[in-house]
Amino acid sequence: MRNRPFDGLVPSDTVLTWLLEPSQPSIRYLTLTELMGRPSSDAEVRAARAKIPKDPWVREILSHRNSAGWWVRDGGRMEPRFLGTHWNMLALADLGAGREIPEVRESCEYWMAKSPLAGGGVGGLGKGKGHHCFTANMARALIRLGYAEDRRVQQTMDWLVRTAHPKGGWSCRFSTEGPATSRTLDAWEGLGAFARYPREKWTRGMTNVVERTAEYYLERELHQQGDRYEPWYRFHWPTHYYYDLLVGLDCLTALGYGKDPRLGYALELLRSKRGRDGTWKLDAVQTDPDPESARWFAEHPEKLPAPLTFEQPGRRSKMITLRALTVLSRVN
Repeated sequence: MRNRPFDGLVPSDTVLTWLLEPSQPSIRYLTLTELMGRPSSDAEVRAARAKIPKDPWVREILSHRNSAGWWVRDGGRMEPRFLGTHWNMLALADLGAGREIPEVRESCEYWMAKSPLAGGGVGGLGKGKGHHCFTANMARALIRLGYAEDRRVQQTMDWLVRTAHPKGGWSCRFSTEGPATSRTLDAWEGLGAFARYPREKWTRGMTNVVERTAEYYLERELHQQGDRYEPWYRFHWPTHYYYDLLVGLDCLTALGYGKDPRLGYALELLRSKRGRDGTWKLDAVQTDPDPESARWFAEHPEKLPAPLTFEQPGRRSKMITLRALTVLSRVN
């Protein structure tokens, strides 16, 4: 490859070489497919995907897995936060792992069996009630893990349509069976699930709810909602169920809204956070809890979340750099 300056659109040879390092096949695979647009039939893509079980981050996650399919404790799913089954499965999905890995497939089945959704689907909590954060996050991960064709996932996507706010959007403050009574920028998980769901599977209802939700986000430029919340302006991974502007940009550009001028503020912030070497840093491993949650954790310190950590905050990050460059590639 010829040496060329990093212009914000195409990574420099140095950055691209760093992302394509064979020692980290997950990031290499995601760089080839999501940033460079290589098809699944490409020889390098196939080779990288075959090595994902040997990726150091994937190996680390699977090393803590119980042979029955769970992490930390049986039936815990979301507990302890963020070390339980749910969170590890989300991370595996982000890393390009799939159901072709036996341990991942077994844990997917365990996860779904423990989380039935009343009326069909997955992502149910107590008595099978859906919760927009948990249910949509689970659907998004399962799609990435190779379950887009699974009837249970399809039913879950239909549930997201039925329970969306009539004007688009979702809320994660409480479980819902009927249409959401409120909506918030923070409930990005539903839109994130549709960003990963194959477009040829979309129904008219799905198209309508995505369009309405995208408009809700765009009207607020991904950040205009209530008092300024500083963690929205810091990039982190794993995202779990927390929102930041990179999360919003990733969802909307994947859905084809990269040319909308209302993304200008978020894109300018994204570009401003690029380092002189052409990479982005990991700002935090998880965002700060809101004041109400912070008070609750102060009263219940035993419930304080333990972060699932792969990279060090304040240092350049392969995952954040890859996601940032992927967003910019879609915009341009």
